[in-house]
Amino acid sequence: MARITLEDLGGLADEPLEEDEEEPADGAEQTRLFSHWETVASSHQVTLPPEMADPIVQMTQHRQVREPVPYVTLLQQEKCGEVAYEDRQYPAGKWACITKGEPMYEQSISMGFMKLMRYICKENSIGRYLGMTVPVVNEIHLNEEGTELLRDVTTAYYLPGEFQPDPPLPMDPEIRIVERQPLRVITRVFYGVTTEESILREIRLLWELLGSTDTVLHEAYMVAAYENPSVPQRRNEIWFIRRAE
Repeated sequence: MARITLEDLGGLADEPLEEDEEEPADGAEQTRLFSHWETVASSHQVTLPPEMADPIVQMTQHRQVREPVPYVTLLQQEKCGEVAYEDRQYPAGKWACITKGEPMYEQSISMGFMKLMRYICKENSIGRYLGMTVPVVNEIHLNEEGTELLRDVTTAYYLPGEFQPDPPLPMDPEIRIVERQPLRVITRVFYGVTTEESILREIRLLWELLGSTDTVLHEAYMVAAYENPSVPQRRNEIWFIRRAE
């Protein structure tokens, strides 16, 4: 399978509709939407699979504001008058997760998120659109030298608040519902596309800001994606995971 980025599939909708409003797309509109995203995909040397047509329409029809994953900011560290990084606490919560181990990072997150997208868009036990949350988080691991990403990448979608007590079950056996424990992270914003090269660069930059410390993991990190691919300098974050105290 050719490459398509998470951001290309995760940012299909920007204008809010009423929650229950769902205007059926006619054949011409569905073709137009799919053609648009084929063009986006082709810019990343990708063939968009036909089974993504309906999820694309569903995401477009439900263009409500995305629900943020809840967190508390514990500390902001400034440098030259700007926030260099934040220390955050995320509460325990239920996430839909899928792990892929493709040859390239972009392939793993793409294939994983396309499956999550179908889960969000009615391929679940209640047969309805669940709503989008941000960020979508990708957990990555580095080799011992810290020079390369390992193949396995876990892509995670936070269940909206109304589904936290009783998450709908996925139809896809590769997707699992995980109750994650509270998570404390050091996070730094960066902008643009996410590739293995850009991720490794951002990890190095945050290490330079933090200096030597054993309070965070050295082998596991998270990449958080927030925005629509039409935004040239879209927002992402690199997360360093605090060790349990």
